[in-house]
Amino acid sequence: MTRLSVNINKVAVVRNTRNLDIPNVLWAAQTAIEAGAYGITVHPRPDERHIRYSDVYELKELVRNVEFNIEGNPFEGRYMELMPDIRPTQATLVPDTIGASTSDHGWDLLNKENQRKLIPVIKELQALGIRVSLFVDPVCDVVEIAKKIGADRIELYTEPFASAFARKEGLQQQIEKYSAAGKKAVDVGLGLNAGHDLNLENLGFFCKNVKSVDEVSIGHALIADALKMGLQNAVKEYLKILAHTGD
Repeated sequence: MTRLSVNINKVAVVRNTRNLDIPNVLWAAQTAIEAGAYGITVHPRPDERHIRYSDVYELKELVRNVEFNIEGNPFEGRYMELMPDIRPTQATLVPDTIGASTSDHGWDLLNKENQRKLIPVIKELQALGIRVSLFVDPVCDVVEIAKKIGADRIELYTEPFASAFARKEGLQQQIEKYSAAGKKAVDVGLGLNAGHDLNLENLGFFCKNVKSVDEVSIGHALIADALKMGLQNAVKEYLKILAHTGD
């Protein structure tokens, strides 16, 4: 069954509007874990506009018995400084620029300079016992290169799928691309993650059509759903969907 990692960045966004530590990100992580989430995801950015570097250190002990996934650009801010201290289960490397509002594309691994830069980073993280996932677009050639340069997993950037699903336009074309990329990942021996704009409406369709997804990372939609139904109930609703989409 595909596992759920809950991204708690948006909890931190609300907290950061005041100096009251409300809502508390440790509470959010604990609540998600108690509701059955397999893991917790955070994405500390250099400007600390949501998850702060200090949050990552505070979460370290809380999440030691579940998967801890830290997303970020290894060439910006203090991302790589965190790794020897935190040693999360997984590092998801994304090509965000400092000013990006959110992740909006995967690594261009056809660019040999990106390959050259990422190879030593991947090796450094793996030497710390950290699984490395590369955030990529659903392009089979890129998936093959991710394996070639040493990644353990890829995370498929799913916004184009989610957009097509919402518009009910071009969906078949999109899902075929994701299915092919997912199959390529399995064929070359990569683990397969997915994330970005997945929600209660489109998650089941995605996982039924893209086989062997190990993990989905969901934050924005899940936290929005939590405003209506509570965080525990929101996590459980996503878990219900994943329970019915097994291979």
